[in-house]
Amino acid sequence: MRFDGKVGIVTGGASGIGRATAIGFARRGGTVIVADHSERGAKAVAAEIAGFGGKAEPIKIDVTKEADIRSAVALASRQFGRLDFMHNNAYAFGRGWEPTLTGDFKDEFWDYAVNIGLTAVFRGTRAALAVMRDQGSGSIVNTASISGLFAEVKNSAYNAVKAGVINFTRAVAREYGPFGIRANSICPGVIATPPVLQMAADPQRRKAFEQKVPLRRMGQPEELANVVLFLASDLASYVTGAAYVCDGGLTLASNVEFN
Repeated sequence: MRFDGKVGIVTGGASGIGRATAIGFARRGGTVIVADHSERGAKAVAAEIAGFGGKAEPIKIDVTKEADIRSAVALASRQFGRLDFMHNNAYAFGRGWEPTLTGDFKDEFWDYAVNIGLTAVFRGTRAALAVMRDQGSGSIVNTASISGLFAEVKNSAYNAVKAGVINFTRAVAREYGPFGIRANSICPGVIATPPVLQMAADPQRRKAFEQKVPLRRMGQPEELANVVLFLASDLASYVTGAAYVCDGGLTLASNVEFN
C-alpha cells in the first residue's frame, strides 16, 4: 500500500487517529497536510514525519470555520497541485459538556456538536470535491463512530451527528462515483485516544470498558489508521459508500443473555 506522488489532508491530525493516519500516509510515500486547531501539535507531527524523511505541512485550522477548511485545501492545491485524500476526522466535545439526557440537553452543546461533527465534515468534503472532480479521482474518508449506528444513553447529539456523517458519506459516494471519487466512513469503537484515555484513567473504569469488548482491549489509533489508509488507497478502488466498523467486536452482540 503506497501513496507515492499523492497528497492528503488530515483534520485533527495532531493526535489520536488523525496523527496515526497522517504518519501512516507519509510513511507510505504520501505528502500530508497536518491540519489541527493546535498549531503546536500540528507542527510536532509534521516534524516527526520530516524526521523519518517524510513530507508534511502543518496548518492551524478551526474546522468550525469554513475559511479555515478552505485554506487547508487551498494549501494542498496551490503548493502540491492536487488533492488525492481527505480525512475529515476532527471532533471535540464542547467545553463544559457532560453526558446528559436529551430532555436536559442545552442548545449550545447541540449546536456545537452539529457544527464541529457534521457541518465541518460537509464543508471539508465540499472543498475537497472541487479539486477532486477536476482531477477525476480522489478518496474521502470521514470519521463516524459506532455511536452513529446505535443509541446511547446521555449522548444523543453525538449519536445524531455520527449517524449523519455515515449517511452523508453515502450520499457523496453515490453522487460523485461517476467522477472517479470514492467516499467512505469508519466507525470506531473504544479507541485509546487522549479523550478516551482521560475518561478511563481509573483502572477499574478502563477494565470495565475492556470487558465489554470481545478482544478485551481498547483499539489503538494505528489500528484505525490502517483502515483509513486502506480506504484511501488503490487497494480499495472498488469500495465506496461503506461504513467500516472497527470496534474489536464491541457491537457484535445484543444486550440479551440466555445463560
